Amino acid sequence: MSFRLWLIGLLMGTASFAVAHDVTFTKRTLTERFVAEGCAVADFDRDGHADITAGNGIWFGPDFVTRIDFTPPADNAAGPTKTPYDPARGYSDYFLAFAHDFSGDGWPDILVYGLPGEPAHVFVNPHVREQQRDAGHWAKHAVFDVADGESPGLIDMNGDGKPELFVHSSEKNMQGGQLGFAEIDWNAPLAKARFHPITPRSPENDKKYFRYTHGSGAGDVNGDGRTDIITKDGWFAQPATAAPGTLWSFHPGPFGRPGGRGGAQMHVRDVNGDGRHDVITSLDAHGYGLAWFEQQPDGRFIERVILDPQPGENPVGVSFSQLHAVAMADIDGDGLDDIVTGKRRWAHGIKGDVEPNAPPVLYWFRLQRDDQGGATFMPHLVDDDSGVGTQVTVADLNADGRPDIIVANKRGVFAFTQQ
Repeated sequence: MSFRLWLIGLLMGTASFAVAHDVTFTKRTLTERFVAEGCAVADFDRDGHADITAGNGIWFGPDFVTRIDFTPPADNAAGPTKTPYDPARGYSDYFLAFAHDFSGDGWPDILVYGLPGEPAHVFVNPHVREQQRDAGHWAKHAVFDVADGESPGLIDMNGDGKPELFVHSSEKNMQGGQLGFAEIDWNAPLAKARFHPITPRSPENDKKYFRYTHGSGAGDVNGDGRTDIITKDGWFAQPATAAPGTLWSFHPGPFGRPGGRGGAQMHVRDVNGDGRHDVITSLDAHGYGLAWFEQQPDGRFIERVILDPQPGENPVGVSFSQLHAVAMADIDGDGLDDIVTGKRRWAHGIKGDVEPNAPPVLYWFRLQRDDQGGATFMPHLVDDDSGVGTQVTVADLNADGRPDIIVANKRGVFAFTQQ
């Protein structure tokens, strides 16, 4: 179900950020409280304007002033609440969020992934209309019990036009697990999704795919029309017949430095226009590095560094750490998908990781191709006082055809509207 996403031009932000190629963003601060590290956009009240959800709340467009709690602030099914969330030391119950009409009634619902290893929940929209937005809390359904990994998603994995829970999982009370995805029964979409493993259970995999595994994505790597799964170590090809229990063949990358921790969301695109699908990823979600891996005619991949995994001067003149969220979208309208990423502020607190107190920057990297089959991603600063969380969301907030950027993190919730 698609919805018209309209937003009037009256903006509350006070600062505009001019970047190259006539792309300009206006910053709007929804809150400076730590409520979540991911967010989603949809027309939740179906009034024709885009709304933003982060944490347990929804901010309604077009001005994003009216806000409701769609679930209680202290709603944590895993145990005692962590609210109020402490950005210097703690985490939220809202790691990532997605909007989709799960119930099939024409109204967008909210999928929330909590901390890795906790259940995934769907909150069902009670038909929140403009004059009855605060009519009560939304019904909550645990649709998957153990959602592992630090970059889960909502992706059509089997090509049926409907999304699956892109998440790997372990059995309860176990540290390790299997890669795969959870299939939703669309005849009973709020029941428990069925996990579809693509790797075997083994001691090796139990160490490799655990609750806090970094770096994962999905896309058609080999160009056969089927969605494959990517990790920092390589990719798994979806077979032509993927019956339950069918294991997928592994093809080594690696998409990162050997022995590295792994990054955030991984993407598949034909970066340089040669007809082969490449892989784009951050290299260390709690360190440095951003790269694309160029696929060769023989199926091998060659790393093309965008930001070096070591701190210091990069060829593009930018260096920052904690790239814990990566999105791709055609920001400047030239027909090529660009990279949107930034620094996750205080990922492990005020003393954790490298440069925890450096400015939480937000960037987009413009893809530029040359006539020799090469490509570069050039950085453009959007903001230096927001950054990313574990998710960065790109959506058209005002229906002007230009993608906007929305983030929720330990600094607050921010919307950057392209002018």
